[in-house]
Amino acid sequence: MMETDILVIGAGPAGSTAAKHAALAGVSVIVMDKKSEIGAPKRCAEGVSKEGLEKLGIKPSERWIAKEATGVRMVSPNGTAVNLTEDKVKLPEAGYILERKIFDKYMAMDAGRAGAKIMVKTLATGMRREDDQVVVTAESMGQELEIKTKIVIAADGPESRVGRWAGLKTALKPKIMESCAQFEMAGVQMAEPDCIEFHFGSVAPGGYAWIFPKGDDIANVGLGVLTTITDKSAYEHLLEFVENNPATKNAQPVELNIGGDPVGGLLKKKVTDNVLVTGDAAGMVNPLTGGGIISGMMGGRIAAQIAAQAVSDGDYSQKNLKIYEKLCEEELGESFKKYLKAKDYLLSLSDEELDTIAEAFQDSDFETINTAEMVRKLVKISPKALLKLGKLF
Repeated sequence: MMETDILVIGAGPAGSTAAKHAALAGVSVIVMDKKSEIGAPKRCAEGVSKEGLEKLGIKPSERWIAKEATGVRMVSPNGTAVNLTEDKVKLPEAGYILERKIFDKYMAMDAGRAGAKIMVKTLATGMRREDDQVVVTAESMGQELEIKTKIVIAADGPESRVGRWAGLKTALKPKIMESCAQFEMAGVQMAEPDCIEFHFGSVAPGGYAWIFPKGDDIANVGLGVLTTITDKSAYEHLLEFVENNPATKNAQPVELNIGGDPVGGLLKKKVTDNVLVTGDAAGMVNPLTGGGIISGMMGGRIAAQIAAQAVSDGDYSQKNLKIYEKLCEEELGESFKKYLKAKDYLLSLSDEELDTIAEAFQDSDFETINTAEMVRKLVKISPKALLKLGKLF
């Protein structure tokens, strides 16, 4: 039997960040991942904000940045485009499109350099309590093994199995789990190749479609839908989008990614005795954009700090770990509640209403892009905006 102070299950960005910061705090850490290659397959549009990386203390590297995006292009159902680019407005932040397969490995390497032991192709198969600790059973390279640990940080993705083993309610209702499909494509001809592009309306019921440029004529082209309001699969919607969009109709896919994205906000209960859940497993995904890399890493860092302190205290109880929930709420929860309201508003709009809003925005000169200004403009155009968003910002 192996022993460690903290066991992190899942070596995505959230898990690797948790492992890194726990190791830096001076405790022993193992991080395991079921895949033989960390970061593959990717399940993400690969966008992150510069501001987010800076907040996490991560210096950008050309090894894992495919493209710097200098603006946003929002497209309504009838093709009306609103371009918010650096040459027209002062953007509060610009973003990067990553190579996730490299970025995730880079983050895991950082955890290893900090002192964490990394175990690839290692699948957690069960968990039991033993005295005041936890024993996790796993299969690694075809062999059964057991790892005894004081604290488990579950970073094993949406509807976390590890969280369920610990008695947490990690199962999600279909109305808050978007089904996503994405191609990486070559031969994409974007109208604004330096902008990330969003398409709204019935093209992606319950979500939106995106085109994220990765340099040259390469882009991630995908969408997320709510299966509760469409009879078609996300893949079927994606095929239609690709066929009908001028930028992608002549492009060719070189990779297909399919997965679920939890967009219902933070799980209410994220800790129990000896166990914390973080990242996608804890619902740390922006409900409006579906982005979860930065927020998951923020959560992973908090989880590491609380877990390491609990090891130092010699107290791994739910009561001692509960501060994690409060800190996550302060860091992410309040903003997520606002994004949920904004998402509900967007879902209430018909294609025609979206077109009207886009046409009105197209004629606007924004000095800067901020949520409050956007909402003020929306309230003038759409009575629903006042009803659903007016008191939020």
